[in-house]
Amino acid sequence: MEATGTDEVEKIKSKFMSAWHNMKYSWVLKTKTYFSRNSPVFLLGKCYHFKTDESGDLSTDGSNFDKIKMEISGNVEEFRKDFISRIWLTYREEFPQIKGSALTTDCGWGCTLRTGQMLLAQGLMLHFLGRAWVWPDALDFDSSDSDSWTAHTVKKLTASFEASLTAEREPKILSNHHHRTQKRNRDDNEMRNEVYHRRIISWFGDSPLAAFGLHQLIEYGKKSGKIAGDWYGPAVVAHILRKAVEEARDPELQGVTVYVAQDCTVYSSDVIDRQCPFMDSGKADTKAVIILVPVRLGGERTNMDYLEFVKGILSLEYCVGIIGGKPKQSYYFAGFQDDSLIYMDPHYCQSFVDVSIKDFPLESFHCPSPKKMSFKKMDPSCTIGFYCRTVQDFEKASEELTKMLQSSSKEKYPLFTFVKGHSRDYDFASSPLHEENDLFSEDEKKRLKRFSTEEFVLL
Repeated sequence: MEATGTDEVEKIKSKFMSAWHNMKYSWVLKTKTYFSRNSPVFLLGKCYHFKTDESGDLSTDGSNFDKIKMEISGNVEEFRKDFISRIWLTYREEFPQIKGSALTTDCGWGCTLRTGQMLLAQGLMLHFLGRAWVWPDALDFDSSDSDSWTAHTVKKLTASFEASLTAEREPKILSNHHHRTQKRNRDDNEMRNEVYHRRIISWFGDSPLAAFGLHQLIEYGKKSGKIAGDWYGPAVVAHILRKAVEEARDPELQGVTVYVAQDCTVYSSDVIDRQCPFMDSGKADTKAVIILVPVRLGGERTNMDYLEFVKGILSLEYCVGIIGGKPKQSYYFAGFQDDSLIYMDPHYCQSFVDVSIKDFPLESFHCPSPKKMSFKKMDPSCTIGFYCRTVQDFEKASEELTKMLQSSSKEKYPLFTFVKGHSRDYDFASSPLHEENDLFSEDEKKRLKRFSTEEFVLL
C-alpha cells in the first residue's frame, strides 16, 4: 500500500509540474529578431547578403518581408527558406509515458536532448538530401505562423496537431497535396526527397519505437547514470547520440556512424575504422561519419578569443551545428551575423504528433523565425558537429580544420586537435566495447561522469 501511495504522489507531482511547464513554455512573448542589412549572414556554411540602399536593421520574423522583397536580390527569401527547412525539435507534451517514470512531457529538462536531436537531424539531412535541399513548402506558412510567436499562433498550432490525431485533417491534407502537385509538378527526385524528409523526422518522433526519439535517448542515458527529468550536458548527449546511431536497426541508417572525440582529440585511424568497418572482410562498403567534439570555450565564461573560430566552423557546409546555449538553457546554434549567433530554440512546448500516421503534419517540425544571441552570452560548454560522407571527405576536413585551429590558437593550445593513429596508440582506452548487457564501456562511463559534472581540463 505504501508503495502504491508513493506512486500516486509521484503521478500527481508529475502532472502538476507538467501543467506548470506547459503553461510556462507555451506562452511565448512577442519577439522580433533583427538582422543588419550591411553584414553577411551565415547559416551552416551558406552565406546570404541582405544589403540594400537603405540603412538600418531588418526584421526576419515575417513582418517586414513583404516590404523589402523588391529591394533585395531575393536573398532574404532564400535565407528564410533555408532556415525554415532545418528540422526543429522542441519540448512536447502528452506523448507516451516515458518508461520508468510518470512523465509525458520533457518541458523544463529535455532541451539539450532536443538540440542534440537537431544536430543529428542536420547530419542526416546532409546524408540523405544534401545541403542544397530546401523544403518546397517552407514559405507556405501563413502570416500568423511566420509573424511572431503569440498566443494566437500557439492555439492555432495546437488545434492543428490535435486534428492530426483524428481523420478530420486527412481530406484537407489530400486536397492540399493534390493542389501542391498541380502547382509544382514535382518530379521523381522531389518526391524521393519528400519521402526522406518525412522519414528523417519520423526517426525523431516522441514514441518508444523511434530510433532517435526522446524515449530511446533516455534509455541510453540511463547507462551513464541519467534518468528522465535530469538535465543533460552537451558532452553526455554526444555519447548518447553515438550509441543511438550505433544501435539503430533501420537499414537506411546502416550507412551512417558517429564518432565522439576523446578529451578534445580526434584520432584519425579510429574515425576511419568507423567508416570502413568491413575492411578486414574485403567488402568495399564505407560509412559516412558524423564527428562530435565536446569542447569548452573558456572557464566560467566564454572566452571571446574563440569567436572567430566558432564563426569559421559555422561557415563550413559540412558543419552540422553546435549543441550549446546559455547556462542551463540549451540552444542549437546554426549560424551567425557579426558577433551574434543564430539559433533554434527548443524551449517551446508543442503537442505530441504521431509520426506513424501517413501524411502527419510537418509544420511543427520547422521553425518559422530565427533567433540571435550575442556570442559572449554563450555557455562555454558545447559540442561541435561535422559530417563527412567519405574517408576522403574526412581527410580533407581534418586538414582544413587543423589549419583553422592553428590560426585561431594565438600561441595557446588549440580548442581540439586531429591526431594520426588510434587512441590506443597513445595509452588511451581503445574504441568502445560492444558488451551485451552494458551499452557503455567502463572508460566511457568515467568520461561521461566527468563531463556530466562539467569538470574539464583547461589547457
